[in-house]
Amino acid sequence: MPRRFIARYAESPEDVRMAQALRGRVFRQGRADVDGFDKSCIHVLVEDITEGKIACTFRIQPFENGSEIFSSYAAQFYELSALKAYPGKLVEMGRFCIDPRYSNPDILRAAWGMMTQYVDENSVKMLFGCSSFIGAEAEAHLEAFALLKARHLAPRKYLPKIKAPKVFRFARLMRKPNLRAAQHAMPPLLRTYLLMGGWTSDHAVVDKDLDTLHVFTGLEIGAIPAARKRLLRASA
Repeated sequence: MPRRFIARYAESPEDVRMAQALRGRVFRQGRADVDGFDKSCIHVLVEDITEGKIACTFRIQPFENGSEIFSSYAAQFYELSALKAYPGKLVEMGRFCIDPRYSNPDILRAAWGMMTQYVDENSVKMLFGCSSFIGAEAEAHLEAFALLKARHLAPRKYLPKIKAPKVFRFARLMRKPNLRAAQHAMPPLLRTYLLMGGWTSDHAVVDKDLDTLHVFTGLEIGAIPAARKRLLRASA
């Protein structure tokens, strides 16, 4: 059966503008989302070929090793010295968003299939980025944050330190998470990272510009379970 959703790289300025327009609908109430990192990133589009529309987009920026991580988007918000000595190739995955009119899980599968293909072809050792919760009020996301604290904090050797002027230190929460509510409240991208063995910072950055709370998220490729890798490669 032909696939409805196909992931591809942006091939033209018009493709990039379509990605920025979708980001704007998700993050900026309809205004195009454009920043200085766009020029140095590879943009990915997940296209609904039955309707000729862009259902999802994200961008990726490669780094040869941890010494280059300070020029990443995430480094504006997190103190990342703990990753400075990381010896392998890293890729920052950012501005991930799905058109809210869609709820088809095949969109996420297509996106991760493309990301898996890139990782394999370029011998990437770690993915990282900012995983966003829509809405900058922490109270709306407490169950998810309680679960992150309980199960998914970064190893101490990689743990980002606080840099942003306004953060929510969810590692201080004194509550046991409701697992069902926490999973439901977890953003799709972050949920997928965690299923693969990913981890997060111990605090969330309050981003009033995009009206989000985001956590630094990392995933070492070698930590992904073999069965999960097979599923990802099947989607590529």
